[in-house]
Amino acid sequence: MSVKLHIKKGDTVYVNAGDNRGQQGKVLEVLVDKRRAVVEGVNMVSKHTKPNAKNPQGGIVKQEAPVAIDNLQVIDPKSGKPTRVGRRMGDNGKLVRYSKKSGEEIK
Repeated sequence: MSVKLHIKKGDTVYVNAGDNRGQQGKVLEVLVDKRRAVVEGVNMVSKHTKPNAKNPQGGIVKQEAPVAIDNLQVIDPKSGKPTRVGRRMGDNGKLVRYSKKSGEEIK
C-alpha cells in the first residue's frame, strides 16, 4: 500500500528540523518508498567523482542529498509561512491540497 504524502515535486518547502533548519527550497524529487525528498540547495554533500564526459576534470562535486519528508513543511501560498496541508474535494470532484493556515488551495 502506498502512502499519500503531503509534498509533491515543485512545491516550495521549509525545513523545520535538522542541520538545515530554517532553509527553504523547491522540491526537485520525491522518493516515496523511502519517505524522503531532494530539496534545491538544502542538505548539500560533497561527492567525489571520477573524470567522465560531463566532468572531464573529476574531483569533488557538491550536490543535494535527500531530506526526511517529516522534516519538511509546505509554504503557504498566501502568507509565505510554513503550513500544514489538508485535503478536500475540489470543484471537479478530485481531492485538492489546501493550506491549513489560510485555507488557500496549493497548486
